[in-house]
Amino acid sequence: MLKQVSLICFLIFSCYMGIEFKELKHLTNELEVNVAASRVWELYRHLGISMLTARELKTVIQSVQVLKGDGGVGTILKLTFVPGNSSYTERFIEIDDEKKVKVAKGLEGGCLAIGCSVQIVRLDIIEKTSDSCIIRSDIGYAVKEEFEANDPKPNIQLLAAAAQITKRFLESSKNDA
Repeated sequence: MLKQVSLICFLIFSCYMGIEFKELKHLTNELEVNVAASRVWELYRHLGISMLTARELKTVIQSVQVLKGDGGVGTILKLTFVPGNSSYTERFIEIDDEKKVKVAKGLEGGCLAIGCSVQIVRLDIIEKTSDSCIIRSDIGYAVKEEFEANDPKPNIQLLAAAAQITKRFLESSKNDA
């Protein structure tokens, strides 16, 4: 029943965003972390993961700017990439503490700059055991009709790197405690 309700909510959301469910393509990355889901969620819930990733990937991310908000729903975040000539801006549209889900809608840059009409980033922290979880990063995107032959895709490598950084950071701090 819960899955059906989630699907219906997603379909309504997709219609609201001006896309049809069948049009969305997905890139997904999953990583198991030997840390409680609640600790991983603390890092992912607000701006912590963005700041940690920027600090650890200085050769990739030049800066992270909060254009609006405090890390909650409605926050607009801009990532500028090295050498500083490209960027990606997103708005947090859903943060669910119970389900440990964060969703952001791309506003400009990323795959939107190369022919996609929509880019939705969804981060799920899925409890596996009391001391382990899975970080699932998913990018849903739709390609503009005139760009379909070029098959533009978003890049999930940054989200995968953020998950790896989280794993190293939290597992090492767990071992230090």
